[in-house]
Amino acid sequence: MKIKSIHVYSHDGQRRDLEFHVDGLNVITGRSSTGKSALSDIVEYCMGQSECNVPEGVIRDKVAWFAVLYQFPKEQVLIAKPAPEAGAGSCSVAMERRGSNVTVPTFEELAANTDDDAVTALLSGMLGIPENRTAVPLDSSRNSFEATIKHTYYYLFQKQGLVTNKEQLFYRQNEQFQPQAIRDTLPILLGISTNDRFELEAKLRMAQRDLRISSKFLEEARQAIDTSEQKGLSLLSEARSVGIVPAINSTQGKDEVLELLRGTLQWKPQSVPQDASDDISRLEKKIADLRQERRDLQTRIDSARQFAKDAGGFQSEAGEQRDRLLSIGALPRDPSTGEWQWPFAEKNLGLESSIATALLNEVASLDTELAIVAGQRPRLDSYLADLNRQIRETADEIRSAEEQLAAAIATNELVSAMGNRNSAAARVVGRISLFLENLVPNSELVALETKHERLRRRVIDLERRVGDDTSRERLTSILNNIAGYVSQFIRELEAEFSAFPVRIDLTNLTIIFDRPDRSVPMSRTGGGENHLAYHVSTLLALHLFAVKSDRPLPRFLMIDQPTQVYFPSEQVYKDADGSVQRTEEDADLAAVRRLFSWLRKFTEELAPGFQIIVTEHANLRDEWFQAALVEKPWSKPPALVPDNWPLEPSDRSGL
Repeated sequence: MKIKSIHVYSHDGQRRDLEFHVDGLNVITGRSSTGKSALSDIVEYCMGQSECNVPEGVIRDKVAWFAVLYQFPKEQVLIAKPAPEAGAGSCSVAMERRGSNVTVPTFEELAANTDDDAVTALLSGMLGIPENRTAVPLDSSRNSFEATIKHTYYYLFQKQGLVTNKEQLFYRQNEQFQPQAIRDTLPILLGISTNDRFELEAKLRMAQRDLRISSKFLEEARQAIDTSEQKGLSLLSEARSVGIVPAINSTQGKDEVLELLRGTLQWKPQSVPQDASDDISRLEKKIADLRQERRDLQTRIDSARQFAKDAGGFQSEAGEQRDRLLSIGALPRDPSTGEWQWPFAEKNLGLESSIATALLNEVASLDTELAIVAGQRPRLDSYLADLNRQIRETADEIRSAEEQLAAAIATNELVSAMGNRNSAAARVVGRISLFLENLVPNSELVALETKHERLRRRVIDLERRVGDDTSRERLTSILNNIAGYVSQFIRELEAEFSAFPVRIDLTNLTIIFDRPDRSVPMSRTGGGENHLAYHVSTLLALHLFAVKSDRPLPRFLMIDQPTQVYFPSEQVYKDADGSVQRTEEDADLAAVRRLFSWLRKFTEELAPGFQIIVTEHANLRDEWFQAALVEKPWSKPPALVPDNWPLEPSDRSGL
């Protein structure tokens, strides 16, 4: 993409054409205030930029429309835009023409047929900018966006105040949010974020969405299966209440319940009793009996637990008494009879030994009773376990009966509300039909689980492929290659620090010279000539990489007044007025010639066909320089806007 021509239209229909060399060096030189610096603003305005930065004054007052004809390899595109309305600073409508050889429209043919968004999309697509989204960390507050041709502006325009600014390397770098936009989009324009990666990220987002949907369906299916048995029993109770299914006291299994429910779909309206009070009374009596049975069981459990507690107390007390009586075993025995030598026996005191006999009998009795209590413990535990099982079963029966009662009551109310049981039965059959339709069979659940697992594995695979990101290393490699060109160009322009390696600092958007003892950023260098060399070298190095790598950057660069640094003062530079004589008298002629010779070399040898447009006050008598002049040096006249053009009319409604 290059600039074929620029056109401006007066309010009365006149047109001023400015034709450029599509390939090579273009120079426009002349007096101050002739419109040279406004050319880059016009080009930017006609590249999809709504805000019009063309300076207020003669141009804004006398120009009704701006137009730029862009040259692509096989096609031309003309973008024309009306000047903003009086008091406005922007305009978003435009006119577009395309073709292999576009004819520049007359004033009468000018008519808006598109807008800036469409212009941006058109030029971005024709330039070859791939579908993309900027990479933004998940924890970042800023949003991801698409890099377009608007994000190439930073590398196309070097304004008068920028070309020697040591604090700012790129156009618009000093504006809010623009530094981050440069850092986000430059890797895309340099080919770091490829079409393959963008496609992978799109596939990952789609797979993650499909996985979320699959998870929802699978969860709903599992919940439906978990609740289907209980809901089926409830529906079966309703069906029994309205007489669709005969009452059966035994509890059915899940398969039998489903079979009975499927049978209800064959139901036909018939004469049935209108009142379900018998079912309600039966269920109420059944629930009352079950609750009484549960109370009886609880009473028996409480009695058994009290008995166990009392038996345990007796066993403890009897054991303690027995232990005390066994202390008689410590008395000596008669060796001849084996009896204890009772200290109060008759042979010793003349008394009977009945006390010893009684004590020994008591010990024997306690042993017998303790054995009986210990033998009863296992049977008591088994008895309690059986009672607990019965009370659990009774509680389950109560819950089931209560659910059937609730369904019967609801159905009876429905019968009363709908006027007859057949209507109620029809509604129940409808609910059963819906339940059976939504019932997820095991085969469908298995299919859902299989699909979910397949999607989960796909997401994992895509995350791994997206995660295998070498973009940081590739960006570093590309910037190092560009920095090599920068070093080469700085040496050719004989700027300071040319002996040291240069690197591009994308974080701070500057270049840094790596001296052996310390690094030196561009902001700590001196001399306007050096800053000019650093700016031009960096931009053309970037463009050279884009040319060699076929990256989507327009193949032109517009530089405004670069040789000002080679004149004694700004005023002397302005006074040159495009004069060869004044240039030779006042400028560092060798430096001026070296700069333009190098720019010409770039367009002819390093990047053949690249277009450089320079607006200047200096002029050289060299034949190659004169051949690069777009027009004779501008004065008044000629200038971008002729003096005889009328001022803006008060009423522009006819435009």
